[in-house]
Amino acid sequence: MEPLSLFVFGAGYSAQATIDALRLIGDMPVAATTRTAEKAVDLAARGVTSHVFDGTAPSSSLRPALEAASHILVSIAPGPDGDPVLAHHGSDLLAAPNLKWIGYFSTIGVYGDAGGEWIDETAPTEPLSARNRYRLDAEAGWQALAEEKSIPLAILRLAGIYGPSRSPFEKLKSGTARRIVKPGQVFNRIHVQDIGAITALAAHKRLHGIFNVCDDEPAPPQDVIAHAAGLLGMIAPPEIAFEDADLSPMARTFYAGNRRVSNARIKSALGYGLKYPTYREGHAAILRQRDD
Repeated sequence: MEPLSLFVFGAGYSAQATIDALRLIGDMPVAATTRTAEKAVDLAARGVTSHVFDGTAPSSSLRPALEAASHILVSIAPGPDGDPVLAHHGSDLLAAPNLKWIGYFSTIGVYGDAGGEWIDETAPTEPLSARNRYRLDAEAGWQALAEEKSIPLAILRLAGIYGPSRSPFEKLKSGTARRIVKPGQVFNRIHVQDIGAITALAAHKRLHGIFNVCDDEPAPPQDVIAHAAGLLGMIAPPEIAFEDADLSPMARTFYAGNRRVSNARIKSALGYGLKYPTYREGHAAILRQRDD
């Protein structure tokens, strides 16, 4: 595969999994932003050239790194004022002489409610929250920049992310897990290692377009918690009716969108088979890692 130089805006959980996956393919220079100096030190310890960027103002230290980058991955959430990367460094990206590809982490939350039916990337986008409307606006902004720059852009719409240290096991052990039941409700998920592997392949292939990144089996959330409890040898928490659950407004927006999201397009485009096609394989792998 071609050598590349990666710059990551927002080196969080999924972006770091992508860096790890790319390094399995081959050594490469990697630079990334984080919000604090403390986290920048942690990134540097992982061999990543780190920059502090909190999204409120441009960072002059980024320009040389952006000029050197062949591939950009954006993993920073937009807000009411728009996408902070576009706002503060869009012009730098347009001027970047070596830039060949942009990857943007979005969310399947940009789709509306499908009543539990299967949907794909052709489904209408009808965000049910302001947070997801910001995402859709950011997608449009990145599409405009990529078109002006004449380079490919992969918009990767991620499902609910889980993996080591971010799984039902932590909530079960802390006593905070709840089995909320809304009849007919299902959610897609995606293991962080599948996100990393898919994004790494997309970068090398300079994939262009909109793609759902999710598992093969959207499932009721209460079943996922019960499965994890069984693996730990614990009694599953009691079921709570959705109507009786004390949920924040943000949490309720998750339940407003009931859909089964297809991942056929990304698997076909990359020739990729999920390492963790359902939460069952994902849970088993997390437990193995905990035991190692």
